[in-house]
Formats: sequence, structure tokens, C-alpha cells
Amino acid sequence: MVKLLFIALVTLALGGCADLSYYWQSVHGHIALLRAARPVPQLVEDAQTPPQLREQLLLSQRIRRFATDALALPDNASYQRYADLQRKAVVWNVVAAPAWSLTLKTWCFPVTGCVSYRGYFDESEARLQAAQLQQQGLEVFVYGVPVYSTLGWLNWAGGDPLLNTFIHYPEAELARMIFHELAHQVVYVPDDTRFNESFATAVERLGVQRWLALQGTEQSRAQASALQERRAAFRALTHTTRLALRELYRSGDSAAPPDAAQTVEKARIMQEFREQYARLRAAWLAAPQATERSASAYDTWVAGANNAAFGAQAAYDDLVPQFEALYAAASCGVGEVQGWQRFFGEVRRLKPLPPNERLRMLEQNLK
Repeated sequence: MVKLLFIALVTLALGGCADLSYYWQSVHGHIALLRAARPVPQLVEDAQTPPQLREQLLLSQRIRRFATDALALPDNASYQRYADLQRKAVVWNVVAAPAWSLTLKTWCFPVTGCVSYRGYFDESEARLQAAQLQQQGLEVFVYGVPVYSTLGWLNWAGGDPLLNTFIHYPEAELARMIFHELAHQVVYVPDDTRFNESFATAVERLGVQRWLALQGTEQSRAQASALQERRAAFRALTHTTRLALRELYRSGDSAAPPDAAQTVEKARIMQEFREQYARLRAAWLAAPQATERSASAYDTWVAGANNAAFGAQAAYDDLVPQFEALYAAASCGVGEVQGWQRFFGEVRRLKPLPPNERLRMLEQNLK
């Protein structure tokens, strides 16, 4: 999800000096992260390690081995060390979009290309950047990110570590995070956030299904099913809202100020979204063993929902059905590991294509 250090190091190596403070915070933040990381076996053997953390670390290593052995994901140093950062997120992402569009602002860097977010290790710096973008008339959304990725470029330095920001997630959620981030090390296309995130999301979903089928307990499968139902319902709601907003924005002249009717309609769409979420939330809390905490992450998102938030979420959802269909075609009639290898090969073949051609080839899998 976040490629800050690689962006920073490449830029500095190439002599980049624009906005040097931003790149420096990326380097400084990752160095602090590396210093905090310790090998998982060392922590498991340490008598000072809390029992619950020890169990989660052991679980993470079973998931890590499964990722390589069953899903053909990279076998390297990533997610074999652990760091406690003493904060709730590893970085905070800033995304921005115009008031009458879901198209996100992008920031471009050498080698890695353009991405539709800007990440900060310090939340206050992220909020400052957000305020500056709001002054430009953009709608802005800031959100904490639990997982850190350098796309595998720094496996020589110990790789991306497990973090306190997600190590205590439920079993399936922990697996989802690890599979998603390792997928970015398989294929990463500069300038195409939607392709990259949708691919990784498809890998996480398919991978978690296999993990639960082969390794999960009855309890973990039930817990994962409940979480997935909730996630699917929320994504369906936000998808419907995105479609309504896109249709509204297409109906107007992007170069001209919106008329009163368009302004009213946008407010109505957003109000309907929040009302539907309130009903959805009430249904969640009526379920057995539900707690207020179980809806807190969605509450935070809904409270700040705007064009930037909807645009960012689309990157993770829009092409997932296409990638899942590509996996089904590639894996048909072969062994599981070979199926994953063929799938990854098909995705790699899409990488050098022009964006429109890449999308066209993906769309063919749904026919």
C-alpha cells in the first residue's frame, strides 16, 4: 500500500531536490522502523514477549510459509521480523480530488511513476498537507495505513516487517494483509494505482479463501465469514454511491461551476449514503456478540467520506472481478501452485501494455 522509502531513496539517488523535506521524512521514518524491527524467532524465544503477541507471531509465520508454499508468493525476508512502533498506524495517507470529480490528484516520482496518494510517517505532517490541498479547493481525506511495503526492493536490508499496527488482527485479516503486500512484490505497474491495488486485493481474497479452507479452524472461518459479509455490504453501499456521484459529475460541465440543482443532488446522494450506512450499522450491532468497536473503522471512514475517500476506495475494488476471472482461467485444469504461477505470469504480461490495452485485456476475462 505504501512505497515511501523506495520513492525517497530513488529520488535522492537521482539527485532529486524538490520538496526535499518530504523525502527526508520518508527516509527517516523507515530507518526508525528498521531499527525497531527484531527477528520473529528471537521474539518468540524472549521470555519478556507477551503470550498473546507470541501466538500471533507464530501464526504470522505459518501464514508467511503458506503464502510461498501454497500461493507461490515471494520467498524472501519480508514479514519475518517484527517492530512495535508505539503508534496506531505506520503512515498516514493523504488523497485529494476536485469537488466535482472522483479522479484523484497524483504525485509523480522517478522510477516508481505516479501514485494517487502521499504518505507521511507523522500524522501532523499529513494533516498539514491536507490543509494546504483544501486551500486549493480540493476535497481531502486522510487515513492511517497499518501495513508498510517497499515492493521487495529492501529485502536485502531485512525486508518489510510485521508491525504492531496489524499483528493482533484476527487470523484471516492478518493473512489478508500479508498476502496483499506480498502480491505487490510480484507485480507493480508504475502510474497505475488501480491496477496494482485491485490485483493485490484479488490475491488477498483468493489467498484467504485457500488459507481458511486448508488451515483455518471452525472458529476462524466463522469469524472471517462475518467480517467478509460486513465488508461486502459496505463495499456494495459505497459502490452504489460512487456510481451515483460519477453519473452526476458526468451530467455537468467540468469547466463550469455547478448549478444549484447539481449542488442539491450531490448533497442528497451523500445524505442517502449516510442514512443507508446508519441502517447497515444498526443491523451489524444487532448481531450476536457485536460491539461498538466492530463498527468503529467504518464510522471513521463515513464521517470523512467525500470525493477523495470514494476515489481512493475505487482503486482497491474496481478491477477485482477481472483479476479473479483471470485467475480462474489461468488455474483451470492445473495444480494449485501451478495455477498461481500461471496467473502471475498472465498479470506480468499485462504490465508493459499501454493502460487502455491493459484494461481491455483484463475485461476480456469477464466475457
